[in-house]
Amino acid sequence: SSGTDAQLAILMALGLGPGDAVITTAYTFFATAGCIARVGARPVFVDIDPATFNISPAAIERFIEEHCHSGPNGRLVDDVGAIVRAIVPVHLFGLCCEMDPIFKLATQHRLHVIEDAAQAIGAEYPRSSGAEPAGTMGEAGYFSFYPSKNLGAAGDAGLIVCRDAVFAEKLRVCRQHGMEPRYFHHSIGGNFRLDEIQAAILNVKLPWLDDWSAARRTIAEAYRAEFTRCRLLDHVALPSEPFRDRGLTNHHIFHQYVIRTSQRDALRQHLTDKNICTAIYYPLGLHEQECFAYLGYSGGDLPETERAARETLALPIYPELPLESVRYVVDSIAAFFCPTG
Repeated sequence: SSGTDAQLAILMALGLGPGDAVITTAYTFFATAGCIARVGARPVFVDIDPATFNISPAAIERFIEEHCHSGPNGRLVDDVGAIVRAIVPVHLFGLCCEMDPIFKLATQHRLHVIEDAAQAIGAEYPRSSGAEPAGTMGEAGYFSFYPSKNLGAAGDAGLIVCRDAVFAEKLRVCRQHGMEPRYFHHSIGGNFRLDEIQAAILNVKLPWLDDWSAARRTIAEAYRAEFTRCRLLDHVALPSEPFRDRGLTNHHIFHQYVIRTSQRDALRQHLTDKNICTAIYYPLGLHEQECFAYLGYSGGDLPETERAARETLALPIYPELPLESVRYVVDSIAAFFCPTG
């Protein structure tokens, strides 16, 4: 019924709960960590790669080395006594995380890998076996079809994919109150069913997804060309594209086009004055949110997350965005950084 419910169902089906910990990023939409907390597990936040904004494999490894030890049955135990059970990497803004080092750590420490692909449907990651789509590499992955997503329903909708048939059946039962057969409940689940109207809308729109992804890449290329033309690359950092030359069709699907600048707030006001809509994803890291104060994080704990929250700005991007509008946006940014008087 939503990407949030999809994640919640996965965590419930895996049996995650009180006494468990799940490693994830603090630079993401709230639901990623909110679902972990809702099942009673403890979110463990690690820092991001400052170029990609995705979770840093090096930060995961550092947390394990500095804050964990081997516990019962060889399971990883953190410094507050929780058993570390899983990693939830978030493929943020349409770019896949660096999955190979994450899988290496997960295998070494017996951790589930649950992919948050809510913003990355169709994005690809280069593996030795070839391109693999976001959400299909881990034990399970989940997608969101909220209307603002690259593939959006008319309302909330979500999807789970997994590799194991037995686990898939557990998920099917979980999405309908743990009921199988009717009125016989073997476990506690929820009402996570996708309604028929949303499914029908998505079924009609799905064949257009590849074209829409290609259009977004074209617009991203136009942005890059315009920023280069206006000599703005010393003033703003453009979205990182680490897999650009790896032979992938969808190395990045640009759910958002996010730049960064130390003058973010002033630039945003300037663009607002020019009738250009922008957005901030996300203004405060999850580790600093009031509802997670009990976890004991404070400002300075995740410096790259906190810097991204201060400096990032999402510019307009959607498949139908005219290229002349891209030029207007970048010319307006140039007027901010390089006023002619």
